[in-house]
This record gives sequence, structure tokens and C-alpha cells, in this order.
Amino acid sequence: MLLATAAVAASVSWTPAAHADTAACTSRQRPAMARRLDRAIENALRGRTGTESVGVHDRRRGILCWVRKARRYDSASIVKVTVLGALQRRAMEQGRALTSRERSLARAMITRSDNNATSTLWRSLGRTRLQRFLTLAGMTQTRLGPGGYWGLTQITARDEIRLLRLYTGSNEVLSDDHREYGLKLMAEVIPSQRWGVPAGAPAGAGVHLKNGWLPRHGRHWRVHSIGSFDGDGRDYMIVVLTQGAPSMSYAVTTIERVARAVHRVLNPGQKQSIAPSTPGPSWETSDGSAVPEPVG
Repeated sequence: MLLATAAVAASVSWTPAAHADTAACTSRQRPAMARRLDRAIENALRGRTGTESVGVHDRRRGILCWVRKARRYDSASIVKVTVLGALQRRAMEQGRALTSRERSLARAMITRSDNNATSTLWRSLGRTRLQRFLTLAGMTQTRLGPGGYWGLTQITARDEIRLLRLYTGSNEVLSDDHREYGLKLMAEVIPSQRWGVPAGAPAGAGVHLKNGWLPRHGRHWRVHSIGSFDGDGRDYMIVVLTQGAPSMSYAVTTIERVARAVHRVLNPGQKQSIAPSTPGPSWETSDGSAVPEPVG
């Protein structure tokens, strides 16, 4: 488990949400659908406790949506996809495939959210290579966590959408083989961690997912979910970052309200086959990416 000191924890302050949950969705190709998505996201967030950021990109329809796209959050385990990208980029620059050990660590990190594997890769890569990947990916708003505290990396919805774009479309940063391997791992996340943005996805959708969950400053949770969806002509991604929810289950409900609204608008007339999540035994327990402070 990765532990953060009180001094580090105190550097990231929590403030109550000043709700401004106005979605800004645009599309030259499908302006009416973008307006429906505006309203659907706003309705999903209305009345929810906490602060949320949302990013949606439908590449096929040219739809882009934002709520608080530049607000920073403690990453929790969401940063593990960035670590994977940096690992793959290093292998590319060295002209080689991932070693069997690197693949084993990457699989544990993404599919089971293994913290020891993440810490091993974080140390192996070092800050210079991690920062190089962020720069190449255009993730200029992301700030790496201090020292070995990868779970305190500061992320934004804008940068997480940029990361998902790398894995879902051809680019010069990650080869097609590396992209496909990353998506494969995100498709194989264990069942107990498959909550969040998949909620409401239609039958036949390919789901590629990573979640993070971390209580900070008492019980004010940071709970995040990012994912991409393909199959049957689909090509879209959803990012929902949250802070200040009174419990993990409350935050997951908020995320899944947004996800169901987005899937419904982007898949008109199709039955939503992935049901809302039921709290599991690991809920209300930190993902271990940083130590929770005492309740108070």
C-alpha cells in the first residue's frame, strides 16, 4: 500500500462544492444530439453533493462535452493508465517489446489495481520518463505526485480524455500494438472493480475501464471512472472525476447517473444492458493509493 505523509496530504485542500454543473457540449455534425447531451448531463448532476468534472468525446459524431474540464483532483488509481502509457512509450523508444515481467506488472496494475505493481513501475520509470510521456500525450495540466506518492498525482478531465484518445486512435506516441494491449487490459478489469462509466452501456458495447477511489480529509471521497466504448460503430469515451462525496457508494451513484445519461443519448433506441452497480465488500475502503486521514 502506498502511504502519504500528513504533510503531503495537507498540501491538497478540500473545499465544499460551489455547484456550476453546466455542461458544454458541441458538435458541428450533430448539434441537436449535443444539446440533448448538455441537458442529460446537467440533469444527472443536479442536486448531487460534491464537485464533479466530466469529459465526453464521441469521435465518430464529433461531439465534445465538458464540465469543469481543468479542475484538478487527486488521481487515486486512475493514474495507473498513465503509468502504463509511460511504460509502453519507454519500450518503444528502446526499440523493444515489453518484457514478461513488465507485462505481468502491467496486468496486475490495470486489471486488479495492484498498488505494489504500480509502485514498482513508478520507481522503474522515474519522474523524467513519466513527465516525458505526459508531454508527448499533451497532458499538460497533469502534475505528478510528489516522490513515490503516485496516488496524489493531480489530474483533470481534459487530460484524461487526451489519454483515452491515445489508446483509441492511431497516433505517434503509442504504436497500434501497444494501444491494443492497453485496451485489452482495461477490458479485463476484475468484476468487483467494473462499476462507474460502464453503467447504462448497451449490449454489444466493448468496455475499456479504469477506476480510482480514495477518501481524503475525513470522509470526503475522490472517486473517479474513465472508460472508452466501441463495437457496432461506436467510438466514444467518458471521464467522470468526483470529490467531496460523503461515501464511496454515493460517488459511484453520481458517476453512474452521468454515465447512464451519456449512453442513453449516444445510443438512441438501444436497451441499456449494464445495470447500476451494487455496493460490494470492498466499497468504502480506499484503493490504497494514499493513506486516508482520520475522520474529523
